Amino acid sequence: MTYIPAVPYSGNLGWTFLQQTREAQQAAFDGSAVVERETAYFAEKIGEITSAEELVSDRRLLRVALGAFGLGEDIGNTFFIKKVLEEGTLDDKSFANKLSDKRYADMAEAFGFDLSPPNTALSDFADKVIESYKSREFEVAVGEQDTSLRLAMGFEREFATLVDKATSEDAIWYGVLASNSLRAVFEGAFGLPDGFAAIDIDKQAEVIRERAEAYFGIGEAAELLGEGVQEKLLRRFLVAEETSAAVSSSASIALALLQGSV
Repeated sequence: MTYIPAVPYSGNLGWTFLQQTREAQQAAFDGSAVVERETAYFAEKIGEITSAEELVSDRRLLRVALGAFGLGEDIGNTFFIKKVLEEGTLDDKSFANKLSDKRYADMAEAFGFDLSPPNTALSDFADKVIESYKSREFEVAVGEQDTSLRLAMGFEREFATLVDKATSEDAIWYGVLASNSLRAVFEGAFGLPDGFAAIDIDKQAEVIRERAEAYFGIGEAAELLGEGVQEKLLRRFLVAEETSAAVSSSASIALALLQGSV
């Protein structure tokens, strides 16, 4: 049985509760029977895997591999995943490098099936993947209780990774726009309208960057990684999401009452 995270509140209250209990809840999740069984199997078998074909042919291994990169929903797309892994990332024109979602390139690079031998032969490979799997799957479990809290948790990791890998300031902001989860947090925190994604991409990057500078007094995107600044951004996002949910709920109740009176 998998541990179900306790998320008694939404919005800022939920975020505060989660921060206070996260370590204990993560440990309980990691120790659940399902997680222990799947990660033990991965640790035992992954060193024997030398090709993408072998990995996608073992659904249990693939489930952990995909989960470690937040790609669990792709468990049925074995042909697609095989192509991503087989071509790797060494070639700039490889399939993974062409995809806008950089999680695929991250996975292909981590497994290194375009190397000889692949990274699966490394002694610490299984531990790294398992650690990421546990963290990501806990976020998924939280998201089943509250999507906004999952986005906030993922932001802490994903934005830091983007800043670390980006080659320029512009690359960071375009990277934000290319990520559905990061985009959702920034758009929510800055109160951007539903049609924002439809405008010119260069204008989107300009608006996101200007609002970040105006709201938080930063000169560079990396400054958002500061604990106090990042926390302000996430709490703005959570307040906006909670307000939006409350308005939507009120509208639904009003509509139901109107329909009932008719």
